[in-house]
Amino acid sequence: MEKQGHRCRQVVLVPIPLQGHITPMLQLGTILHSRGFSITVAHAQFNSPHASNHPDFTFLPLSDGSSSTPKASDDFIDFMSNINLNCRAPLQEALTRMIAKQEDLPCVIHDGIMHCAEAVARHLKLPSIILYTLNPTNLLTYYAYPRLLEQGHIPFPDSKLLELVPGLDPLRFKDLPASSFGNLSTLLPFTAILRDIGSSSAIILNTNECLEQSSIVQFQEQYPVPIFSIGPMHLAAPASSCSLLKEDTSCIEWLDKQTQHSVIYVSFGSIALTGEKELAEMAWGLANSKQPFLWVLRPGSADGLDPTDLLPDSFKETVEKRGCIVNWAPQRQVLAHSAVGGFWTHCGWNSILESISEGVPMICRSAFGDQKVNA
Repeated sequence: MEKQGHRCRQVVLVPIPLQGHITPMLQLGTILHSRGFSITVAHAQFNSPHASNHPDFTFLPLSDGSSSTPKASDDFIDFMSNINLNCRAPLQEALTRMIAKQEDLPCVIHDGIMHCAEAVARHLKLPSIILYTLNPTNLLTYYAYPRLLEQGHIPFPDSKLLELVPGLDPLRFKDLPASSFGNLSTLLPFTAILRDIGSSSAIILNTNECLEQSSIVQFQEQYPVPIFSIGPMHLAAPASSCSLLKEDTSCIEWLDKQTQHSVIYVSFGSIALTGEKELAEMAWGLANSKQPFLWVLRPGSADGLDPTDLLPDSFKETVEKRGCIVNWAPQRQVLAHSAVGGFWTHCGWNSILESISEGVPMICRSAFGDQKVNA
């Protein structure tokens, strides 16, 4: 866009405040900055990204009224509704001040779930672009819900869980995000938000045709705007950390001492919870595998408790130095390490892309939402 003959070189990024969404947005910002764009990140105060990791960006906190990460899928939809409601006014005020101070009109790039940013951009007559952090295969499943509801396919009984979803082959009903979200009265308005691009002039996807050619083609048929598939974005962005949690880099020194392709890396992301019984089963499974393992046990991830306190009494004695347990790991660095031979993952899209990029085979344990389709 232009204003008084000047090109738009100012980009305002508006992520949602969750690790799996902030990461690709900051990676996109890094890519754009390397091509001469000035980057401002307008972010909720909750789960704020670490500005020190991106010294070339300007960070603009927005009051959001949130204090905790959602723990379940229904909570996620309520959480995002509140974030959008609370961030709209402060975002509009911030962009209005930005417009008044400079000649160039900023372009707004927002997460596809952060729909308040599109509404603000439209109100201020600013160009806007959507970044979908979900892959197009997942988005197509969300878009199919109104059709499936009209045809009587949803809600579906347990007897249909293994049947193929009409029009979404090879996905089965058990693979649909709805089977984990459960509450259709909440889910359907959410899918409507995902489908509506408003006045956005383009869509960016963190994928590529090698991975999802048919889904990208079907997705393009839905919209009359350019779609740019530029993933995996982490390969084009320098390795500055986008992590909201403190990374324990001591695990890299431990990996350096292990045999090539011998280590099982276990991490279930920043939101998924693990029950005490499942945690014990995982622990003994790793112990009995006789393989070295690097296990990320995020504080609070075991039904809100510290999972290391719930490990079986004799587990650490059994595995001794064969296992390394950390609160959080530098995942890109871990997956790129020659000692890692497998990844037991929750199947978040960023984790999938990082693992594929490094050629690391995966054991899939999806939790909710898009992770089921990814698996």
